[in-house]
Amino acid sequence: MSIISTTSCNFQFAKAWFLDQFGVLHDGKQPYPGAIATLEKLATSGAKMVVISNSSRRASTTMEKMKSLGFDPSLFVGAITSGELTYQYLQRRDDSWFAALGRSCIHMTWSERGAISLEGLGLQVVEDVEEAEFILAHGTEALGLPSGGVLPMKIDELENILKQCAGKSIPMVVANPDYVTVEARALRVMPGTLATKYEKLGGEVKWMGKPDKIIYESAMAMTGIDAIDCIAVGDSLHHDIKGANASGIESAFITCGIHATELGLGSFEEVANASSVQVLASKYDAYPSYVLPAFKW
Repeated sequence: MSIISTTSCNFQFAKAWFLDQFGVLHDGKQPYPGAIATLEKLATSGAKMVVISNSSRRASTTMEKMKSLGFDPSLFVGAITSGELTYQYLQRRDDSWFAALGRSCIHMTWSERGAISLEGLGLQVVEDVEEAEFILAHGTEALGLPSGGVLPMKIDELENILKQCAGKSIPMVVANPDYVTVEARALRVMPGTLATKYEKLGGEVKWMGKPDKIIYESAMAMTGIDAIDCIAVGDSLHHDIKGANASGIESAFITCGIHATELGLGSFEEVANASSVQVLASKYDAYPSYVLPAFKW
């Protein structure tokens, strides 16, 4: 598949932009240079923009985070996150798979990054695998406690719990399918890594977010724009670009994110070698329509 590598863009066809946040708009601590100006240019052109993120947090929390980093929320139609989709599906239970889930769960969450609230879901958090009916994976730093607190744990400790869960054959809902994310220029392990481990142990996993089409279809519904007029922008070939491929929409791969080291990039906005991008795209079986060093033009 042909990939267009470019350092400047003229995407006049795109009426809707589905934007990943970490690795594209910001690094979790500050906006990337030029990202806010680029958003403002797109807004002036009349483009509808939606943040689509594998964040395990609710959409409202995501937009609050964006605002705190200096982004104007009014530039966006809204946000769709894996955490929001997970919350809605667990709350409504109008999907047959979710309807069959019980109410007691092992909750893998965050500690340093801030625990995820399960308020309003009618769930009972348990520590004993024998009492659990499913696993809910929001984070990779801690185990949720029945009291509402958290017990910090290392990845290998959480994986040991997964081994027990696999022995009981209980399903997992992963509210953040990412394997890693960019945070202050470093990579942090995400819940998708736990979910992959659980599948290797023979466990059943419901992936709530990219690359599943569910998040792209939700974004198209939010904007009212058909796939042919949409473009997705992201830094993960497996999640952002593969998801766009599956959803039949154009995509732009940002090389300064999680694949920067694999592409041999040492600085922001450094242009990736076209053949290296092609090799990496083939490795992940994910093919972007365009390749950009950063979300800036």
